[in-house]
Amino acid sequence: MRGEVDPQSSMFHYFSVESRIPADHPLRPVKKLADSALSAISAELDGLYAKGGRPSIPPERLLKAQLLIAFYSVRSDRQFCEQLDYNLLFRWFLDLDLESGRLDQSNVSRLCERLVETDIARRFFDEVVRLARKDDDEPPKSGGDGTGKVDFKGEKRSNTTHRSTTDPDAKLMRKGNGQPAKLSYGGHALMENRSGLCIDLLITDATLAEHKAARQLLTRARRRRIHPKTLGADKGYRVKDFVQHLREHKIKPHIARIEGRKTPGLDGRTTCTEGYKVSQRKRKRVEEIFGWLKTVGGMRKTRFIGEARTQIAAYLSARCVQPAANCEIAGRGERSLKQYPGLGKCSFPGPLGGRQNGIENPFWGMKS
Repeated sequence: MRGEVDPQSSMFHYFSVESRIPADHPLRPVKKLADSALSAISAELDGLYAKGGRPSIPPERLLKAQLLIAFYSVRSDRQFCEQLDYNLLFRWFLDLDLESGRLDQSNVSRLCERLVETDIARRFFDEVVRLARKDDDEPPKSGGDGTGKVDFKGEKRSNTTHRSTTDPDAKLMRKGNGQPAKLSYGGHALMENRSGLCIDLLITDATLAEHKAARQLLTRARRRRIHPKTLGADKGYRVKDFVQHLREHKIKPHIARIEGRKTPGLDGRTTCTEGYKVSQRKRKRVEEIFGWLKTVGGMRKTRFIGEARTQIAAYLSARCVQPAANCEIAGRGERSLKQYPGLGKCSFPGPLGGRQNGIENPFWGMKS
């Protein structure tokens, strides 16, 4: 017997959104991790708001909304707010019942303004890393022209003669000799080689040398009581001053060799060891972080103007990479080895627009 469609819908529905989400849905552990991290920084979130007046939308809800935008590659905050009206999964993740109204794009924009003025995004990042490292003590098992106004064709471009009028922080950078120079930011990642866990992510000027950004990442790691014993990196980090800096902090430089170049502190006594070979093989996993941020996390072309906003977007997108590494740690019973980190660099193109900052630029220098 053929069923019929009843155009008259029921007036009352008795079910919870929780019952509609599968018990093995991958967002369940992510939600638990995000809620724990946000609970730990609740006191700092209180400082963003006045003690009196009309209650605001909970900042935890807005921060988790940014995670969903990164997970599902939603193009804009406005489109996300529209989907929130009919997407039960999004409502469940943000702890919204069916009768609650949807968020407004202006609410998300105001939160971004507050995040730029504070260090909340970095604290959220650090807290998720801390939770990811909390239970990892088990021993390892075996086994166009872009401007819209001026045509620069035929002219030599440089950061001194050409500057974006909409995003001055973005700098011209090219992938290699013979490649076009395009506006972008520099992205640097510090990763644990064993599990691929992203320990830190730094957005800098595209022209900043890789080894200088690496020093900043290592300094932040020491402040968080992470003391690596070895460091794997590609040829771009084989600089005399950087190798000496690593030796001073008792870190063995497992940096890729350059034929014909002699670097004090990095010779055959280091490169012939088995640990060096493992570091060079494992360091390439940092490309998984950059590749995920580019293809899924929405960082192929950033949606934000300015280095500070791009850094916040990178932190929030990078948090979505962590659950995969956490599952690997839990599934294989491994601990993420802080003594075997790897470094990497890529370039994040500027946000969409009709001027210079709208030029797309692929990732480069990801081998680290």
